[in-house]
Amino acid sequence: MLVTNIVAISAQQDSIYIEAKIPENKRQITVYQEITYYNHSESNLDQIKLLNWISAYKTHNTSLVYRKLEDRKIDLHFAKPNELGNLENLNIQIDGQTITGIDGSREQIFLPLSEKLAPGKKVKITLNYQLNLPSQKFTGYGSDGKKVALKYFFLVPDGFDNHNQIQRNFIDIEENQNPGSYWRVNLDIPINHYSQSNLPEIQPNYFEGKLVNDPEFLISENSFPTITTTIEGQKITINFGYQLTETEKQNLEFYLPLQLNFIKAKTGSLPSKIFISEKFRESENFMGIDDIKFWKFRYPLFTEAEKIDLNYFSILSKKIVEQSSIFEKSGDHWLMNGLKTYLEIQYIERYYQERKLLGDLPDNLKILGLKPLKIFHASKLKLSERYGLAYQYILTQNLDQKIGQPFENLSNFNATAISHFETGSLFSFVAEKMGKEKFDDFVIRFLQKNTGKRIDKEAFLNELTVASGYSSGFLEHFIQNKNRVNFRLKRFKKIGDEFQVKVAKNTLQEIPFKIETEKKNGEKTAFWFDTERSKEAKIYNIPQTDAEKIVINSEYIFPEKNFRDNYLYAKGFFANTKKIRLKFFKDIPNPEYNEVYLNPKLNFNAYDKVLLGLNFKNSSLFDRKFVYSFTPYFSSGTGKLTGAGGVSYSFQPANSFYRSLDLGVSGSYFHYDYDLTYQKFSAFANINFSKNPRSDIGRSLGFSYNFFEKELTPAMIAANEYGKYNLWNVGYSYSDRRLIHEKYLSGNLQWMEDFQKVSAEAFYRWEFAQDQKVSFRFFGGYFITNKTKNNLFDYGISKVSNYAFSYGLLGQSATSGLLSQQLILAEGGFKSYLGKTANRWITSVNVDAHVWRWFNVYADAGVYKNQMQNPQFIWDSGVKVKVIPDFLEIYFPVQSSLGFEPSFKDYGSRIRFTLMLNFSAITGYFRRGWF
Repeated sequence: MLVTNIVAISAQQDSIYIEAKIPENKRQITVYQEITYYNHSESNLDQIKLLNWISAYKTHNTSLVYRKLEDRKIDLHFAKPNELGNLENLNIQIDGQTITGIDGSREQIFLPLSEKLAPGKKVKITLNYQLNLPSQKFTGYGSDGKKVALKYFFLVPDGFDNHNQIQRNFIDIEENQNPGSYWRVNLDIPINHYSQSNLPEIQPNYFEGKLVNDPEFLISENSFPTITTTIEGQKITINFGYQLTETEKQNLEFYLPLQLNFIKAKTGSLPSKIFISEKFRESENFMGIDDIKFWKFRYPLFTEAEKIDLNYFSILSKKIVEQSSIFEKSGDHWLMNGLKTYLEIQYIERYYQERKLLGDLPDNLKILGLKPLKIFHASKLKLSERYGLAYQYILTQNLDQKIGQPFENLSNFNATAISHFETGSLFSFVAEKMGKEKFDDFVIRFLQKNTGKRIDKEAFLNELTVASGYSSGFLEHFIQNKNRVNFRLKRFKKIGDEFQVKVAKNTLQEIPFKIETEKKNGEKTAFWFDTERSKEAKIYNIPQTDAEKIVINSEYIFPEKNFRDNYLYAKGFFANTKKIRLKFFKDIPNPEYNEVYLNPKLNFNAYDKVLLGLNFKNSSLFDRKFVYSFTPYFSSGTGKLTGAGGVSYSFQPANSFYRSLDLGVSGSYFHYDYDLTYQKFSAFANINFSKNPRSDIGRSLGFSYNFFEKELTPAMIAANEYGKYNLWNVGYSYSDRRLIHEKYLSGNLQWMEDFQKVSAEAFYRWEFAQDQKVSFRFFGGYFITNKTKNNLFDYGISKVSNYAFSYGLLGQSATSGLLSQQLILAEGGFKSYLGKTANRWITSVNVDAHVWRWFNVYADAGVYKNQMQNPQFIWDSGVKVKVIPDFLEIYFPVQSSLGFEPSFKDYGSRIRFTLMLNFSAITGYFRRGWF
């Protein structure tokens, strides 16, 4: 039955009435629904599209499942049938006429109209259906057996597709389905249960009102907490979809009025009702302030009160901006997120100006009475600098994206670093240039003019350009492109009472900038300048004011590609230049200095024994284009100096078919046998092709030249061993590290004076059940010509010779003992000792399958051929124990071409192990899914 308490609805506004019955099991919902649909387009319609997004949960092959896999989440892919969701028993009437033959399993349902619907005209759609809710663990919506969270499950028209043509699937990015409609929702819930919604509650379990976003409903056995406050005579109610701790409640009663007053002063208005769901809280919490927990230790960065304040300001500012106007997430995300982040930056500058990025951690973390974090530049950075740092980090890897990129195409990291942080920093930059009060007044006028309407981002930029005196005119181009803007402070002269400062920029865009002088006592004076449409360096005059240094765009206020050329000293020996600073550990770079990092190194091999070294390099926690690294070692096994070093440069164009082109040279000097050294010189060029930042697919092409010189014993010389040789390589690789189906392909051509050979490798790993995988590896190698003097360059069957010194063998020349049992899964890849080498060709297949917990079984088979011999077929099998998966694994051979190996007396020496001591590979493993 329709409720009689109906308010007036505008003639051109869609309205939706819903009666929903939620049973005790909280899984099946019976729905009766009426939709009054207007044709908002300028042409006749012959069909109406309804979004049926619960069908995103119905199978393992939907856009939602693929999105979750991109985010490294496999729960939905491996969901049990009773955990999935779908729509059943769909009955439809349009203006009283029954519609049949509609497929209710698709994410968009297209309803044919018997007569075309003219612009401005309406139809009434009546629906009956049943919702089978998915498990809440997948997206935060659905049922967990105790409570129900409803969003995106009811059938609704697409509010952003007036022509009803576009396919739009649910991918869990909190986009609006049907904003601007008038809702009336009557919930029939189990006894002793409570309901809550972002719609106004007219009476228990009945909600009614207009929303600029989509309705949410929570049904639970527990009542929901509410806090009410008054801001400038307006009563504001904040409803929480989760339980508050007593500490949270006490702090919120203090902080909420402060936060809401601050937001209202900058946006002009507040909604009377604010609803915060548990999912929204988790997604909008202030990042980077949680306690650090390690084993039994817990290190707080901020006090509980500060965390509550920052978390809820982040949550509230996003909620209030969202509720101010209608935003289409795909295209308008940067405006919504940028305004939210601008509010956050201003709040931090007002109340947390002196708080540091790491909070109290540098003071709280003590080792033997010392505070080791105090030596890091990261401990001195302000909390407000986190916004520019996040963008800098992703830019240095050339994985940033343009601000205007559709939100669904942004990587998870860029959704924060670009959509939020970069855009918010730009708004804060413009506000500081034009005056914060003027910027706030502009935002207030713009939001008031667009209250309840679809936001027009182009109008926002155009009107801001005028309001800022055209200082923000660069934003439109900036938002639609990947940018590599850089201001360079070239030099200065003292002329009378002024500095003549020469500044260059690398773009024609007319972007303003800030010059700041700083005295010895820390006092700062800022000067703003507009620029012309020119890349030519210009002279700018500023007062001297006894300045110690001159800085452009300090504290990362503008998203530049390089801050290292933004600092100059005005006095002393380093005037017109930068100081050099030595540091002992990797750190966030301090652009004020030319930093050299000194890192103690500890290494080991069987011949140098323990290697004690000191690494000199310029690379910090942020990637750099020009990198040098030199590491002299003291070899405790020989008492001599050894070491390695290299330099490289990475070309990273913002827009190109490749992401990076790396050129470099390197050299090394170590022992490969007792009292025998080798020298290696390398020159290389690697090109990494452009990739979709949301994708785990990578492609690269590499070329290298290597020269080797080895010391030889008289016996080796007599045996005509290689003392000097050159190697040339050209290789291509393709990797797809997606979950479930992981693939890797590579091809390589290698040659030197005595041989030319070609090889190919393919790897496939399939996760056939949750945490259970099977992998297949194929290797094929063929000598085009082979005139070598020995088997040094042959293909390895069970062991690789490592003649290029490219594998991390602990015992390069070991023929017995534990170190000889180290396995490198390359070339033949056999674990049993089934033959030494192949000097004509080899093919092999390696299979590895999970059985239980840390245990896998493996099997290898292949055929190889040596010159003047018939091809030989070999095979082996056994058990693998994954101590640390992919990094430390032990192989126990069982059955092979040799027989039942556990029966052999020397079985202990036949056990093999793999060991990867590659920190960058380990960190890369955990970074997957972010970019």
